[in-house]
Amino acid sequence: MEIIVLIKQVPATELILSIAEDGKNVKKEDVKWVLNPYDEFAVEEALRIQKTEGGTVTLVSVGPDKAQEAIRHGLAMGADKGVLVNDPKALDCDGLATAKVLASVIDSLPYDLIIAGQRAVDDDNYLVGTAVAEFLDIPNISLVIKQEISDNKIKCHRTIEGGTVVIESPLPVLLTTQRGLNEPRYTSMPGIMKAKKKKIEIKSLDDLDIDDSSLAPKTKILSMEYPPERQGGRLIEGDSPESAVAELVKVLREEAKVI
Repeated sequence: MEIIVLIKQVPATELILSIAEDGKNVKKEDVKWVLNPYDEFAVEEALRIQKTEGGTVTLVSVGPDKAQEAIRHGLAMGADKGVLVNDPKALDCDGLATAKVLASVIDSLPYDLIIAGQRAVDDDNYLVGTAVAEFLDIPNISLVIKQEISDNKIKCHRTIEGGTVVIESPLPVLLTTQRGLNEPRYTSMPGIMKAKKKKIEIKSLDDLDIDDSSLAPKTKILSMEYPPERQGGRLIEGDSPESAVAELVKVLREEAKVI
């Protein structure tokens, strides 16, 4: 089975990021970059499927030269090879344009299954995986917490509000991950050493069958602001529990205006 995993390099989630001077980006100096956590679920699931179904796992990403580090992480987990679109004209793409670039790469590769993180933790737009499926004209199953493959079909359990739903689809299909799907493995020293010898193919937009003008962003960041500082708590007092409750209700209604 030929499995493709879409990955992205993002700032580490434990960092406290600062807004850049232009007010539209974050400061990238001294930032620790990692493989997007939801993409780790995708890589892990691909490797588990590969163990039972055979085949290869290929990682595909769009980003600067530094994004090879995220691909190397996935290769150290056990993936076979990687493809990176490293082109200055692709770095300012919005989610839709990024999906178009990824779909163009995938269109030149053999695939039975595509797995992507449900979202990247830096922009949180939930768009790329679904848009890639749309551009490739294949089914998309999102927020998957369990999957089973048999007879060239995949049965997925996906989360919905208040429960789960089971969806079956013929392959090829694109699925996106949700927490609970698996527990990503740690990279080992032998895996890291092997990853250094695995191939990462670097592509530019000129290598793809894609019109640069079609990548013009349809969305843009107007400004970034820090969230308001959290205010201190307020202690509601009263002569009795009843009077304290009455005062609390009054505050919620007249000041907080939540009831």
